[in-house]
Amino acid sequence: MSGYTAPSERAFVLGLDGVPWRLIERWSNAGELPAFARLREEGASGPLDSTRPPTTPLAWPSIATGVWPDKHGIYGFQNLSSEYSHEMYTSQDLAQPALWDQLAPAHVGNVPMTYPASEIDGTMVTGMITPSTDREFTQPADLQDEIDSRIPNYEISLDYPEYADRLDDFRVAVDDMLAKRRKLMRIQMDRAGTDWQLFFFVYTAPDRFQHLVWDMDKLLAHYKKLDDILGEVIEYTDDHDADLYVVSDHGFGSIEELVYVNRILEKEGYLVRRDDDGTRGALASLGISRDAITGALNRVGITEETLVQSLPRRLVDSVAEQIPGDHALYDVDFDRTVAFVHDTGNCYINDTGRFDRGVVSPSEIPQVKADIRDALESVTDESGETVLEVFDGDDLFPTDEKSPDLVVGGRGTYESRSAVSDRTLGDTGTYDASHRSEGIVLCRGPSIEADATLRGARVVDIAPTLLHGIGEPVPENADGRVLFDAFADDVRPAETKVEWTTVTQNDSDTTVDEDFDDVEDRLKGLGYME
Repeated sequence: MSGYTAPSERAFVLGLDGVPWRLIERWSNAGELPAFARLREEGASGPLDSTRPPTTPLAWPSIATGVWPDKHGIYGFQNLSSEYSHEMYTSQDLAQPALWDQLAPAHVGNVPMTYPASEIDGTMVTGMITPSTDREFTQPADLQDEIDSRIPNYEISLDYPEYADRLDDFRVAVDDMLAKRRKLMRIQMDRAGTDWQLFFFVYTAPDRFQHLVWDMDKLLAHYKKLDDILGEVIEYTDDHDADLYVVSDHGFGSIEELVYVNRILEKEGYLVRRDDDGTRGALASLGISRDAITGALNRVGITEETLVQSLPRRLVDSVAEQIPGDHALYDVDFDRTVAFVHDTGNCYINDTGRFDRGVVSPSEIPQVKADIRDALESVTDESGETVLEVFDGDDLFPTDEKSPDLVVGGRGTYESRSAVSDRTLGDTGTYDASHRSEGIVLCRGPSIEADATLRGARVVDIAPTLLHGIGEPVPENADGRVLFDAFADDVRPAETKVEWTTVTQNDSDTTVDEDFDDVEDRLKGLGYME
């Protein structure tokens, strides 16, 4: 092997949340994005296929681990229990070791689903689903003090509902968030020095911007800012002789109408709502709502966080079921419901083996699932076009019997929603665009072939390719493959067989006792949550 050039021994992952390949291809070809054009000319690139559904909480862990959700354990933003309650998924739910658990020193910044911060050899600043900067969101802890000092008013995310009818202000706020995130990246670069093996940093701004603004001129202006950041990262990786991987967790596209899947299930007789003549209906008729109750408690110094932390979970859920609010699960009569949709398109059969009040026997699940899939796929618009695409959970997630039974998403310009609505189709409101399956992957560095095209790349292929490219073993249970087309012929990874290693699954029973109300509000503001 002496005739081969030695590969890099370190790698940088630059994550750009929600960036679609077709925009990068169009604008780099047109000379509008010189750094992206340089990356394509000097490296390997192509579309990157996402998870099903193509959403942040599934895709970023798949990029970081090289396995699908049935192995890494995260199926959405909220983890559904057998009692029909749920809590936010956190880093404690990630079952498969991530790249930063395998490589060291590692520096991880703003990666979604990393809260609470892991104790790694290096630094970590948590990203999306972090409750607020009032919590401890860095590792080591003193990094938080440095961020407070060097980036005043640093934010994890924006209050999106606040900007629903103030899009000019929203653009300014997104630009400010992007600039602060870039300062954070530089702080972690300073901390890393020259002794690091992995740098993994994500910018979520493009995803957030595109949900509310899908205007090509305004998007190009934003992408030029991303291009400038990419130029800085290219120079940084050159200085440190590192391979660079630029990836997005999914793509994006315009949406024109919402599809309320639980309403379809209700019309087909699979879902039954709770009667309004009970306690919940009576309270609603009196004008008593969740907001009214929590407002009154706050005025006397009692917060929801205090109640949730002080009272048993079963009691909290029991009370919440009686209070009118905006949560779909509390509107469903599970004693008479056969199936329902939860989170971002996860459809569950209400079976007796999984749920406390299940009505479907396990032996009936295959037929019920097939019937529901037929019903959902038969829904069409006025032009006769199918509005939903449906995937079998056993095909997507074969190793986990607790995975969703079906995964439902909008087709084309339709976007699915899980709210229990009185209508099947609805206006998109403030939302201009949403997720698509086709993201991006561009890589460049000592190990990478120039002007190469990557075909058939998937989010689970990033981690195995990165590890093999820098001479590290790949977990033997990886679902992804090494993208050998990315490597130059005269470097060792191109001809070396993949070395496999056994990894220990994370098995944490730790409960993250936090108030995620603000996180849920932000997710609702982006249409991620009802």
